[in-house]
Amino acid sequence: MATLRRDGRVTALQRLGCAGLAGALSLSLTAPLELLTVLAQVGTWHCRRGLRDAGLSLCRTEGVRALWKGNLTACLRLCPYSALQLAASRRLVTLFTDELGHISHWRAIMAGSLAGMVATIVTYPTDMIKTRLIVQNRLAPSYEGILHAFYKIYHQEGLHALYRGVSPAILGAVPFSAGSFFVYISLDKIWQEPIVHFTPLQNFINGCVAAAVAQTLSFPFETVKRKMQAQSPWLPHYGGVDVHFTGMADCFRQTVKNKGVAGLWSGLTPSLLKIVPYFGVMFSTFEFCKRVCLYRNGYIESPLNYKLTPGVDQSLHPQELRELKLLRRENFESRKSALEN
Repeated sequence: MATLRRDGRVTALQRLGCAGLAGALSLSLTAPLELLTVLAQVGTWHCRRGLRDAGLSLCRTEGVRALWKGNLTACLRLCPYSALQLAASRRLVTLFTDELGHISHWRAIMAGSLAGMVATIVTYPTDMIKTRLIVQNRLAPSYEGILHAFYKIYHQEGLHALYRGVSPAILGAVPFSAGSFFVYISLDKIWQEPIVHFTPLQNFINGCVAAAVAQTLSFPFETVKRKMQAQSPWLPHYGGVDVHFTGMADCFRQTVKNKGVAGLWSGLTPSLLKIVPYFGVMFSTFEFCKRVCLYRNGYIESPLNYKLTPGVDQSLHPQELRELKLLRRENFESRKSALEN
């Protein structure tokens, strides 16, 4: 059993802001690897000679800025996605928690997965737009920006087009959750010590390994999703997709028929290479932002170190600490005025 604990010294809004900033920075720094992953999944002409040549040819034809195509959409998606995931996760954790406030590891992973599915469905059109912006030519674009892409896809292809590929996205959550759970229950055997004794470095390694296993298992669904998002009769060369299909099942079938089973894992290499820098930047940025919040809330002396502020009860929530400081200030001022009189 596990008890889910959050640092009560940071407010929910501050935590969301820290997560948003950390996510945006990690997405921006790893955007070229994400772009190569999407292009390989879709099967555009850039990737016919390998991922290295794909990046070089893209820079030659569209400029270095092309490596960050779709990144703004991904960053803007972070806040609504994180807020929805957090709200859904809290409700689901409450439902899965027993009378003693404990929740099993499997139920915790299930709650997180279901919350992620809710956030994915609601914000899915932004992911669709991201893929379309990545596969288009930046110098001769079909879409002039995010809003123009929404407008053009809606009017040309209909509302359902904004949710094309959502089925494999949802189904991919099953092997993703299974992979995460498999790694999690094996951690104590791998490290040969209880999970509660893991160091921050061990937890970081565990997160990267879990992400690698989960992504590998769910990657075929991700590949089919990207192909379904990119394919459109309104785009040059049908969006650059290397196979043509009529639906999710046919996409699986045509990919295996034309590219082999390994074609379902096309683009896995840059996706795995992205994990360590992505989580490294995200965790380090989140921790620093959290320290800034703790400093502003009065719990630590400086965001550059973790030295606790003397005389401050670390168990108090920010609102309680503010009320206590206000009460002390009022008492001090009343005593001061009494002494002066």
